[in-house]
Amino acid sequence: MSKASSILDAKLTYLYSRTGGSAVKLGLDTTLALMRAMEVDPLRLPCVHVAGTNGKGSVSAMLESVLREAGLRTALYTSPHLIRFNERIRVMGEPIPDKELIRLLNEVEQADQLQAAEPPGRIGTFFELTTAVAMKWFLEQRVQMAVLETGMGGRLDSTNVVVPLVSIITEIGMEHASFLGDSLEKVAGEKAGIIKPGRPVVTGPQRPGVMKVIEEKARAAGSPILRADERVSVRRLSQNLDGQVLSVETADGTWEPVHMPLLGDFQLANCALVIAALEWMRDSLGLPLAQEAVRKGLEKTRWPGRCQVVSRDPVFLVDVAHNPDAAQALAAFLKEFRGDKPVALICGMLSDKDAEGFFRLLRPVVDACVLVPLDSERNMPMERLLAAARAAKLPAAEGLLPSALKNARKWAKKNDGIVVAAGSLYLASAVLYELGVQV
Repeated sequence: MSKASSILDAKLTYLYSRTGGSAVKLGLDTTLALMRAMEVDPLRLPCVHVAGTNGKGSVSAMLESVLREAGLRTALYTSPHLIRFNERIRVMGEPIPDKELIRLLNEVEQADQLQAAEPPGRIGTFFELTTAVAMKWFLEQRVQMAVLETGMGGRLDSTNVVVPLVSIITEIGMEHASFLGDSLEKVAGEKAGIIKPGRPVVTGPQRPGVMKVIEEKARAAGSPILRADERVSVRRLSQNLDGQVLSVETADGTWEPVHMPLLGDFQLANCALVIAALEWMRDSLGLPLAQEAVRKGLEKTRWPGRCQVVSRDPVFLVDVAHNPDAAQALAAFLKEFRGDKPVALICGMLSDKDAEGFFRLLRPVVDACVLVPLDSERNMPMERLLAAARAAKLPAAEGLLPSALKNARKWAKKNDGIVVAAGSLYLASAVLYELGVQV
């Protein structure tokens, strides 16, 4: 290991020590204090802000890819990462270099000590420190448009120190109830907290209670709502292991077919959100977003771990689905995609997830299941995971990931089946690492 790698590992170990449930502190004061100490003005960053429960990462990746294809100098901030921390902070599609990351981690550590010493300061959390690093890097790099994905929630999320040109809210479901609220409407209220006065918000189909909250928040802020499902029609023409071919219609007319490398019905709604936001940016901001640039940008989108095909013999899919809404979308995809082929599921989950609800929705399309532990202090204990599978009437065995991968692939080859790994981003990361798949 090189000296630089050792230094970075030490810096990241320090940063990871600020994680965990007890280390989650919602609020903007510490993030703003860190940025002041680092001489970062987030209001100078031209950006699009994306919140939601499912699809926000895919939407962010599509949007950045198109903006880059259109000739803009772009940045992308997403979380969590799959393999390397640097993936979270990208400029022009490239992760932040190790040398620059070390420099900025040094700077944020010093800033953290300064701001924590000032009453009523406190030490920053993992996400607060990471967000400050990202903002500093993006401003240093003089990006023309940053796409920022929220971490948890929206209103008190560390990324909510910006005033975006446009906000996007993807599908909202129940998650992080202990932090965001114990009802869908409360969660929606937190997510909709990214709406800024006078700046439009783009959203698509939502549950009635969720849409009501978004409309109320937008009305109070004087922000126009752009309904993607009313402005853009996206239909699938075909789908195979290489992606799907889409038919797109907007007020401009019917497009030439678009090849989308990301699989699944849920990506159609995500694509509509992106196109609606881009057309507003073109028409209202005068950005050079010709239809051809949009098509090519969508075609070049890479977003690993989302119905990602990692092998073809046998077919092996990796997906980060980890809640009932995502499980429902994954089940719908598998129902159509598998034909008459059997499916083996490899699953591991975090302790705060609705495992039983997840399994109930996947049960109709899963023929065999192996449950594996995750390398996380938040790992759901095996007895709880097994109990959830039994309650959902999903026959499941337990194992360790290396043997589960080997046995599932052997089973799939013998039975002409499909292997799916899903349940957590931690699991997706571990599977991609074990299989040597580059992210």
